[in-house]
Amino acid sequence: MEAAERKTLKKFSAQLRIDQLEMFKQRGMGHIGGCLSVTELISVLYGKQMKYDPANPDWKGRDYLVMSKAHAAPAVEAALAEKGFFDKQLLLTMDNIGTHIPSHVDRLLTPGIDVTGGSLGQGASIAAGIAYGLKHEGINDQYVYVCIGDGELNEGQNWEAFQFMAHNGLNNCIVFIDNNKRQHDGYCNDVLKPFSYEEKMKAFGFWCKTADGTSEEAIDNAIEEAKQVKDKAVCIVLDTIKGQGVKYYEDMPDNHSPKVFEEGRAMIDAAIAELKKITEEE
Repeated sequence: MEAAERKTLKKFSAQLRIDQLEMFKQRGMGHIGGCLSVTELISVLYGKQMKYDPANPDWKGRDYLVMSKAHAAPAVEAALAEKGFFDKQLLLTMDNIGTHIPSHVDRLLTPGIDVTGGSLGQGASIAAGIAYGLKHEGINDQYVYVCIGDGELNEGQNWEAFQFMAHNGLNNCIVFIDNNKRQHDGYCNDVLKPFSYEEKMKAFGFWCKTADGTSEEAIDNAIEEAKQVKDKAVCIVLDTIKGQGVKYYEDMPDNHSPKVFEEGRAMIDAAIAELKKITEEE
């Protein structure tokens, strides 16, 4: 990755964080931890890797994003707004009555969302179906990207879908596991120890590697490597931090879906001020 591209993606990640923090501040709550942990991934996908057309969200030649951990909708919605799918001001209507910006991804409400989510554990199956359909049609230049939470992997349906992907060699479906180590009820190791995601995915027949989920360059490199795999299903485990990029939320004991009280608003304002410095760098 060239230095200029690296800087562009870093700025994009900062802007996506600003947008999300504004949304949470306006709403007074949100799934802050898990949104922030996928921000670099969303930055790389919409900033470089994905094919899409903001003027035609249903373009047949597009790549697909399945945000299986659907509560990370604000991260995706921020990217869609920044890329011109809809007026950015709509972000500040999140979860209002009549909004097109829900806090869980909804393809019937938000332009650019491919798959509705909410019940965890279902996205992998949907992504597998889309990827299998593309293969069946002989389409080899489109990708399906599916982002799954580490806590979400407690749902057994994921593993059935992974077995289907591996059996059918769906190398056009790149699975991302957001390994931020926490879920709604606490740390994943305490709730249901996951052991090694990379070893498990390899045992299921995948090509798999772990990448630094805080680095746009590391994510991009891993995607490029995954796209060279021709005979296996592919998975990238992202080593992330819940609340990533905003220390106040990284350090918060329960940062899954915290309320934004007076202290939180002040900390959000301070974080936005720091993030703006990144976006304004020459």
